[in-house]
Amino acid sequence: MSGSGGGGVPLAGTRAAGTDAAGTAGIGATTAARTAVGPSRRTLEAAARIMARCEQLAGVSAMAGGIERTYLTPEHAAHNALAAGWMAEAGLATWQDAAGNQCGRLEGSIPGLPALLLASHLDTVPDAGKYDGILGVLIAIETAARLRTRAGELPFAIETVAFGDEEGTRFGATLLGSRALAGTWNPDWSELADRNGTGMEQAFRDFGLDPERIGEAARRPEDLAGYLEVHIEQGPYLEEAGRALAVVTSIAGARRFHLTVTGEARHAGGTPYEKRRDALIGASRAVLDIEAIARAEGAIATVGQFEAFPGAVNVVPGRAEFSLDLRARSDGLRDRVWGLILEAMQAFCSERKLGLAVREIHSAPTVPCAPRLMEAVRAGIRATGDAEPMELFSKAGHDAMAVAAVTEMAMLFVRCEDGISHAPEESVTVQDVAVALDAFEAAVLAAAGL
Repeated sequence: MSGSGGGGVPLAGTRAAGTDAAGTAGIGATTAARTAVGPSRRTLEAAARIMARCEQLAGVSAMAGGIERTYLTPEHAAHNALAAGWMAEAGLATWQDAAGNQCGRLEGSIPGLPALLLASHLDTVPDAGKYDGILGVLIAIETAARLRTRAGELPFAIETVAFGDEEGTRFGATLLGSRALAGTWNPDWSELADRNGTGMEQAFRDFGLDPERIGEAARRPEDLAGYLEVHIEQGPYLEEAGRALAVVTSIAGARRFHLTVTGEARHAGGTPYEKRRDALIGASRAVLDIEAIARAEGAIATVGQFEAFPGAVNVVPGRAEFSLDLRARSDGLRDRVWGLILEAMQAFCSERKLGLAVREIHSAPTVPCAPRLMEAVRAGIRATGDAEPMELFSKAGHDAMAVAAVTEMAMLFVRCEDGISHAPEESVTVQDVAVALDAFEAAVLAAAGL
């Protein structure tokens, strides 16, 4: 991962010597020292506009009675058109890149400066909520609009990006839009197909893009000044703390596995217990061990898929297959927990004379946020009146972790009701959106040293 801001325009430095007790000197000192009395009427009106646009995007869906927008579909084209219109209204020059990401640019003090990217995604999971990714894109656009009158002071350009795929719903591979931008697109993805059998390359052509030109979406490190993203927390910790915003410290890396327990399929009535090699018993015990070990060690483990074969009501299962998604604050902890889980599964399967096969299907390292951009986000939150911003590590993956391959990044979390996400019940308040908008604008100014 880049550790130097990608060679772009240097941002304001981290906290300087001689900071006061509140830590308001150094990066964005002027911004952080402001006394906030709550969002202004102008900001609340902007927040209401953002919420109305979230509702408008919710109407762009392939699912009757729900929300679903996936990569390289008519819904993707429709949400890009809306985003392009809003970016143009904000005073940005707009274009769609070779990966289908919708982009906008506001020049800084000198045309052609490296860009500070403000971005998130507009695609969704099936039966999604209205704010996951979407809120970040709309706050980015609104922030660019608010900074339009100060563009001549900025040491970088501002670019907004609405990524076309973060969730991986259609083709299974995640972060496609941001990986294309970061220059880490995997050519093997061209072999992927959706559930209807449409291949990735054909989907590109149907969308009006040339799959041979995907590399043109990649940005060069020297053309970037960093990346900032607003996202709903997707967890309950801000709400439990009574806080609206948090600084993200890192994004948890994940390892994902496909696990198969093999026994022997036999007649349910005629096979005594001592003769049974029940694969479902072995898999069920594994699921219980996974939760117990992960909770005890402070990791996050989820079995989201589970199936027994042959699946007849009167047959002892001869095979059971299930998934495992494993995350933790650090790669070391995550990998140590995996070792404990594997040891427990192997021991029980051996005891029951069962086979265990493990196939790792995904691995992504933990990605730390850049200290100087984290400090800009802290300054932004302080500008809203929160003198000691809360810090959280992200257990969910985000576009920021892909973009970190090409430039430094940081994130701002916004409270969501009960931490619910990836569901229709996703909810944020206008007040919190207003506070987030003020904080994000202040964070950009802090990054600029203003």
